[in-house]
Amino acid sequence: MLHMPKNIVILTGAGISAESGLDTFRDQGGLWANHSVDEVATPEAFVKNPKKVQKFYNQRRQELRNVEPNNAHRALATLEERWDGDFTLITQNVDDLHERAGSKNLLHMHGELLKVRCTHSHEIISWQEDLDAKTPSPFHPEGILRPHIVWFGELPLYMDVIFRKLDEADIFVAIGTSGQVYPAGGFVQHVYMKGNCDRIEINLDQSDLSYLFNEHYTGKATEEVPKWVDALLQAK
Repeated sequence: MLHMPKNIVILTGAGISAESGLDTFRDQGGLWANHSVDEVATPEAFVKNPKKVQKFYNQRRQELRNVEPNNAHRALATLEERWDGDFTLITQNVDDLHERAGSKNLLHMHGELLKVRCTHSHEIISWQEDLDAKTPSPFHPEGILRPHIVWFGELPLYMDVIFRKLDEADIFVAIGTSGQVYPAGGFVQHVYMKGNCDRIEINLDQSDLSYLFNEHYTGKATEEVPKWVDALLQAK
């Protein structure tokens, strides 16, 4: 480690939730395997076939009921609780496993599966039930409810906050992410260019962006994240 960090920014991707049993976009035979992005993950798909899109996210919402946070989720919640400096957790995941593990300072840049929003007023509410093609919005007579998910072609959430936190970061950690989806894939390059920031990658394998990190933990998130958290807290 280059210096003792005060401000930590952590990015998590699908790999951390996969160890709890949730399908990732690239899983063979998983929930995404029989659906193309164009069919279920774009605004155009929702306009063309809202019934199909709603059914897909209903399935994903139901899948959450059968999984629990794992040791990696819990270790990050422990780090947040015990860390003296600023702590920001950014996730590309739309599940609620970080929250259930106890994380609080959390930014869902791609939306949340257990929230929906009005297509007309864009107001957001928590939601656990199924949606159909025309579930009416309680906020506007012309609106319907859609998943509160950032689809391809839409802007990720909280980007102004995220880049401010990256600018202030002493340490940046990427966990379980391939680095192939942008803008999240550009976060490590952003902190690399600003300098004076430790960059740690925790992943099953090397990624296309591994050369931008100065520390690497290769293995399962459930094993490597608790190990890294323990070492960091002991070094305080």
